[in-house]
Amino acid sequence: MRFRKPLSWKGYKLKSVENFIAQFEGKTVSVALHDLQTGRDFYINADVMMHPASTMKVPVMMEVFRQAEAGLLSLDDHLEIYNAFTSIADGSTFALEEVDDSDKTLYARIGETETIRELNRLMIVRSSNLATNLLMERVTCARVDAFIKELGIENMSVIRGLEDKKAYRLNINNSASARSSTQMLKLIAEGKVVSQQACDEMIHVLLGQEFNESIPARLPNAVNVAHKTGWSGDFFHDIGIVYLPHRKPYILSLFTHGFPENDEHQAHECMAKISKMIYEEIL
Repeated sequence: MRFRKPLSWKGYKLKSVENFIAQFEGKTVSVALHDLQTGRDFYINADVMMHPASTMKVPVMMEVFRQAEAGLLSLDDHLEIYNAFTSIADGSTFALEEVDDSDKTLYARIGETETIRELNRLMIVRSSNLATNLLMERVTCARVDAFIKELGIENMSVIRGLEDKKAYRLNINNSASARSSTQMLKLIAEGKVVSQQACDEMIHVLLGQEFNESIPARLPNAVNVAHKTGWSGDFFHDIGIVYLPHRKPYILSLFTHGFPENDEHQAHECMAKISKMIYEEIL
């Protein structure tokens, strides 16, 4: 029988996770865990700031729902689909490249329209870069970042849209940490972002995630994970709310840096194994 620490103890001591991470020399693996059932936490390298890749699409979704709640837009409003955006580096125009986007469906529909609700879904479940930039143009990047700050989420910044390569080369980038991502998802899980109804809808979208190679990969089928993945260069991340039967969920954010770009399986396997260790400890 596994020994369980008393509830008064504030953190998990996951030595198996620490030892597992220690083997990845030359790589950074960040873990931020918060268990809503016990209130316990576990952190490794949790405050290392990294390029958040597509995990930044979650705060975009939050601002979309905030503006919907405020009556500034309707989720059923239609937006035109276009592919021309302005670089924050120098004001020049750039286009997203279909080959670099995990969702290709919108590129054949330039000039048509789609609902904000569907664009938001594509942004999360298929990680559509084009849908993301269209939504960010509508709600504005400044408002996304301001809402992060208003919620009290520390060490997270969204200052530009996706594939702004001129800005990237100048190191003008979005940033986040595993701890800030767990803090953000904890607020959603507790119904504290916009409203309980908005949080329920955002969780429903996150549960539809189609890329499941990391946090959910080695978990039992009875476990549901509302999550968002992210990949950019040698950054691979997954952040999620993990729902187990008959208890409150736990929040897990995994950020990695340094795994080979041309062999993403290594990063996914690393995160999947950490996720399984944590699941087994919590049970």
